[in-house]
Amino acid sequence: MSDTVAIVGAGAWGTALAVHLARVPAPPVLRLWARDPAAARSIAAARENVRYLPGIVIPVEIEVVSDLSQATAGASLIIVATPAGALTGIVQTLRAHTRAPLVWLSKGFVAAAEPPGVALAHRIVAPMWPSPVGVISGPSFAEEVARALPTAISIAATDAALAQSVARRLRGDALRAYVSDDLTGTEVGGAVKNVLAIAAGASDGLGFGNNARAALITRGLAETGRLAVALGGRRETLTGLSGLGDLVLTCTGDLSRNRRVGLGLGRGEALAAILAGLGHVAEGVSAAKATHMLAGALGVDMPICEAVYRVLYEDMPPRRAVEALLAREPGPEFQ
Repeated sequence: MSDTVAIVGAGAWGTALAVHLARVPAPPVLRLWARDPAAARSIAAARENVRYLPGIVIPVEIEVVSDLSQATAGASLIIVATPAGALTGIVQTLRAHTRAPLVWLSKGFVAAAEPPGVALAHRIVAPMWPSPVGVISGPSFAEEVARALPTAISIAATDAALAQSVARRLRGDALRAYVSDDLTGTEVGGAVKNVLAIAAGASDGLGFGNNARAALITRGLAETGRLAVALGGRRETLTGLSGLGDLVLTCTGDLSRNRRVGLGLGRGEALAAILAGLGHVAEGVSAAKATHMLAGALGVDMPICEAVYRVLYEDMPPRRAVEALLAREPGPEFQ
């Protein structure tokens, strides 16, 4: 099999990773798949993804296509770069085209047939895929990766050899790739940090200051750890790149879409208007509902995530949600 990497999804992250891989020593053959044929033609002709990653030159070595058979032909690795909600659907489609190892960039939960109706992606994807699967996670704004700014990420997989192989492929230029053996903890951190970024943005939008944001990040990390443990992951994973690292970035970075959702809500803007103005998917909105469902089913106390859920789905004013959090009786810090 040739050394070919197919990146399925030509959004900001998929495009950025393709650009990065074109710069590593001995780059593989690279194919970037866009769902819309017109978009694929436009990206290929302009050598720029004007909609999702403007200003970044796409090297000519990256073949941009809209045919999945063409994208995956002879591929030794598939990287899916779609939103979490589209992950299982595209994986099902890919089964007709390839059996290569598969990893994804999505950070969120996916739909499940069994109660509570949502699950970690690897628990749904792994049983339907003939080769090992895994996730690429960690603090990584697409624009900064594309611009070759220093970045560190984490890879976890159902097979240790796959995680090591993907890490070796990705290391290079200004990007460092580490390996984790806790796939559950890695995925929980990547999903829940988006919910907490909405909370942090709302706090900032309300003008509550730096102290409040720091408290939200810290206590949010604690409840993320409780969920990870309840699902079979390890709490210490949440102190790493896919936990604390990604959480800090998403809660404080101006490029964070989920933080921008929270900022708008804190300033009194309507959710529909905020989402319409983003131009990208804010994974935290769907992740808030999924986290609410999982936490309820597992009996995990996640008050910050629950407050975000109520703001998004029960029309609770953000200020009232914060007041409800402050009114809670504090317990031991570490439990």
